[in-house]
Amino acid sequence: MILILECIIACGIFSLIVLPSLYKNPLKHIMSYPKEIRIRVENLPQYKDTIANIEKTHLSIKIISILVFAIVLAAVAYYSGAKTFSSAFIYVFILFFVVNIYDLLILDIWLFCHSKKTRIPGTEDMDKEYRNPWHHIKGAGLGIMIGTIVSLLSGSIIHFISLLPLS
Repeated sequence: MILILECIIACGIFSLIVLPSLYKNPLKHIMSYPKEIRIRVENLPQYKDTIANIEKTHLSIKIISILVFAIVLAAVAYYSGAKTFSSAFIYVFILFFVVNIYDLLILDIWLFCHSKKTRIPGTEDMDKEYRNPWHHIKGAGLGIMIGTIVSLLSGSIIHFISLLPLS
């Protein structure tokens, strides 16, 4: 029961992290947009300098996020009773997987594909590209790989904690 509640809370937190930023400035999320839309935006003169800056920081933000998620989710798993590598790995993977599926179905396919708030000015005519779910389905596959890495890191943190001598 606690895992279900944690999954619901994690989906809510994820929404609070992503949606306000996406609605305020969709351009900040350009690296997550379908390729055709990114190409159009990169060719629009008003975005040239902005896109270069976003691309520079994108990978750094992803790596830092993976490390932060691994630590936070390791703590969640630990305090939820996962005290071994394998139990922590499974616990974190389930949490991450549920959020990934929520992101795919609710945030990407339902909201992103159909919301005018996610449209970047200059791409409003690209309705077909915005509504195509395949980009998001592929992204969910990548999300599973990232979730596996986060789960391995979280499980490793729990494993090392279990090796510490109790005083």
